[in-house]
Amino acid sequence: MPALLPSFAQQSARNKCKIPRNEFIEPTLNSIQMSNIEKSYIDIYRDCSSAIKKDCPDVLNACRDEAMSVFERMGLPSCGLENYRHTDLSKRFETDFGLDINRLGVKANPYTSFRCDVPGINSHLFFVVNDIFCEETDEAKAEIEALRESGVIVGSLLRCAAEYPEIVGKYYGKVADMESDSTVAFNTAFAKDGLFLYVPENVAVEKPIQLVNVMSASFDLMANSRNLIILEKGASAKLLVCGHTNSKVNFLANRVTEVFAGESAVYEHYKLENTNDSMTNIGSLFIDQQAASNVLVNDITLHNGLTRNNVRINLNGEHAETVLCGMAIGDKKEHIDNFTYINHAKSNCNSRELYKYVLNDEATGVFAGRILVDKDSQKTVALQNNKNICGSATAKMYTKPQLEIYADDVKCSHGATVGQIDETALFYLRARGISEKEAKMLLMLAFTDDVIENIRLEALKTKIRHLVESRFRGESSKCNGCDICK
Repeated sequence: MPALLPSFAQQSARNKCKIPRNEFIEPTLNSIQMSNIEKSYIDIYRDCSSAIKKDCPDVLNACRDEAMSVFERMGLPSCGLENYRHTDLSKRFETDFGLDINRLGVKANPYTSFRCDVPGINSHLFFVVNDIFCEETDEAKAEIEALRESGVIVGSLLRCAAEYPEIVGKYYGKVADMESDSTVAFNTAFAKDGLFLYVPENVAVEKPIQLVNVMSASFDLMANSRNLIILEKGASAKLLVCGHTNSKVNFLANRVTEVFAGESAVYEHYKLENTNDSMTNIGSLFIDQQAASNVLVNDITLHNGLTRNNVRINLNGEHAETVLCGMAIGDKKEHIDNFTYINHAKSNCNSRELYKYVLNDEATGVFAGRILVDKDSQKTVALQNNKNICGSATAKMYTKPQLEIYADDVKCSHGATVGQIDETALFYLRARGISEKEAKMLLMLAFTDDVIENIRLEALKTKIRHLVESRFRGESSKCNGCDICK
């Protein structure tokens, strides 16, 4: 393990960017031991606590010290933990990442430099560059004002926490359980900005909101961002989150999103990761659903380095419904880990969960899904399924579906399969003059299509199908019109 000190190459990159060396804080180790990795970040927090809290509203600062105490007690996730048996995140923190403690800001206009909207979708477009929400541009201001006309509050979490402390304070940190995962505690301690979205009662946001997370630096960088989404009674909204990288340096993104879906609210959450093999992405999504709310989550990973997605959904009101879908395509040495937890806390709730993986080369897939049905949650319907294809002898898939049921009047099922492409179906296509390569592509596309079919935005569904097909063909599957992807 390398000592966590800036390399000569990193120093040179900083000089080229004309960024003062002391503006970035980096962990330092006195000895090469795992325990000192955690200690280095703890020391940074203690030494730079005033800088982290500076110009940050009390509602965001209130739980930072507690969060760091939780992190100090738990440490970084490693293979010694049951939920991380096949994904050792602690090793990813060994890189000497820079931390933008002093908020250097974004130099370029992302609307012109990082344009990446999905063609055919008329959306409200916003950017988070590293861990800074970009709202000072004319484009962002126009989108914010357009939504404000219907009472919707959207923008930088940092700014909105200062302007609407009563709203942010009511919800921030209330559903994102720091004890559930130390990366959440780490994020709570360091995060200062991200997306804030508040949709008032009975207001429908017709156009989808698109959030593009861009990692951009000429040196190894860590970013911690935080999103807070609130839908009041009868409100509805759709959020599309895209992840991109702007260079081949090492990046680590630790993002936490809290979603509150009020009574009869309808929320759709789409996430598309299309980065590179030097990216480590840790995403934690927490959703609280009230009575009769309807939530769809669809998470697709096309290109990555190491990805760990945590999804925790609490059905806290009767007749709440959840559809949770995910798909991952991996090759080379890519690693994709999805952990899901659905808590049926009330009666008459439905959840349907489907995850699919297609792995080739030396890629590794991990799925662990847990459904908990409380003893008072009668009339529960909970369906969970994980299906996987390993296209090579060196690809690995680990799957662990779980049901924990304490009620007696329920309809629940879970299952998992790991196999190869159906040889009979392959022979059928070959017999009709289709090449082996094309036949395999068609079968893999058909295999993943039921995940894509759950997308409720037709234009997005069409685009995702195109990206997936390009991915299976070995072609570039980058978004059209994205300057950084050309």
